[in-house]
Amino acid sequence: MPLWPVYTGADEPHDGIAHLPPPPPWRAFDGGPALDPPDEEADAAAVSPDRTHRAATYRATPQTVQLVNAALYLRRPLLVTGPPGTGKSSLVYAVARELRLGPVLRWNITSRSTLDDGLYQYDPLSRLYAARRTAGHTAERHGTPPSVPPAHETADTSDESGVENHLRLGPLGTALLPYTRPRALLIDEIDKSDLDLPNDLLNVLEEGQYEIPELVRTARYRPRGRAEVMIDGTGERVPVEHGRVRCRSFPFVVLTSNGEREFPPAFLRRCVTLRLRQPDDRQLAGIVRAHLGEPDAYAQGLIERFLARSGAGDLATDQLLNAIYLARASGLGAESLDDLAEQLMPYLGQTPQADAF
Repeated sequence: MPLWPVYTGADEPHDGIAHLPPPPPWRAFDGGPALDPPDEEADAAAVSPDRTHRAATYRATPQTVQLVNAALYLRRPLLVTGPPGTGKSSLVYAVARELRLGPVLRWNITSRSTLDDGLYQYDPLSRLYAARRTAGHTAERHGTPPSVPPAHETADTSDESGVENHLRLGPLGTALLPYTRPRALLIDEIDKSDLDLPNDLLNVLEEGQYEIPELVRTARYRPRGRAEVMIDGTGERVPVEHGRVRCRSFPFVVLTSNGEREFPPAFLRRCVTLRLRQPDDRQLAGIVRAHLGEPDAYAQGLIERFLARSGAGDLATDQLLNAIYLARASGLGAESLDDLAEQLMPYLGQTPQADAF
């Protein structure tokens, strides 16, 4: 039976993703060969203390729960916008934890990021050097002058100079593999990208597939056109047939934006959009409780002052949590604590000296 909501914001992981109904006909994918999702701890970076803690302590609003489920049901990317420090990037870790989607794949965007960076990386120079080494060893065994073999003679994975030994899938490319349940992918700070990247993403996210030209060219020299390719996050290899990757379960894709730019209408209509706002006093108390336990009187006072100042400039909940933690751990007196809080919670974008708490 279908389940709504699949993602609930609950504390305990569960297998509700198995009750996700079939996708809309225009979002049904049939990639193969089918792959089992990786173990929860397959990627050491994805289970770092920071990310693990954020996943377990994230507190979703009712609106967040609704729109996450809409993205899961519709098999659409979730575009999350909002001020810094509102938990945009933490959301994907919380969803992956609750729904047991495995390690989160992460693509941090800069102004130099291109679509190819997210799909795969290929190093032709390292392959050329490997081909020369292979040619030299062959010549030494046979007593003939060394020569670099043509591509079809270096297509086998057992050969160091095979194409797939110098190619690795990126986070987006890995997320689109034909896994039997969705992978979770964070595309962080998409608003920092070059103007062309959102449009470049359109076709890949719409079609749920892409090609690797280097493997397409050598596919006919392989049994069944299959290459074993390394994926993002681990040293594991997966099969790619005929150089083409097509997803089976569309990944849960979260794109974050600080609202520093507008996106093309064609991009926006292909996303489910969630706009986060600064939390209110009840939500802040819940966040503090999840991270540090029940707020005491001093912590409650910091929450109130944090809220009073938040209307005049951007503040992040991380700043508040740091101040409350140090208030508990340092043993300082109230006057020293107030001075420390002033230094820890300046408005974002300003130097600490430019603002008074």
